[in-house]
Amino acid sequence: MKTHDEIKPTQPYLLGEETPWEVVGKGLKRQIMGYDGKIMLVKVQFETGAVGQLHKHYHSQVTYVESGEFEMTIGDDVRIIKGGDSFYIPVNEMHGCVCKKPGVLIDVFSPAREDFLGQEMFDL
Repeated sequence: MKTHDEIKPTQPYLLGEETPWEVVGKGLKRQIMGYDGKIMLVKVQFETGAVGQLHKHYHSQVTYVESGEFEMTIGDDVRIIKGGDSFYIPVNEMHGCVCKKPGVLIDVFSPAREDFLGQEMFDL
């Protein structure tokens, strides 16, 4: 098994125009904007109606709503969030969203999401 210490960090600068997007669902794509084993920044673009399926993970997550409007569920709490808002998701808390107006979420994860990098499970 690998550890997060084995994740090689990205180069210091990742330019948006040069960083590839990955389609991850209908009306949903992400751009990984930098990471090492301890932290990861991901930009996620949503079209109206796109769904971030309910899920949970052992990574802490803080997200900034760059633009758009979303119906966000964290645990049993459901709220409408929009550009300029942010939210925190504790470890292993069920969460997901539905995009009401097209927008972008900026996710920060700790440790890095090894599953986004195509890595196998890591020792914790």
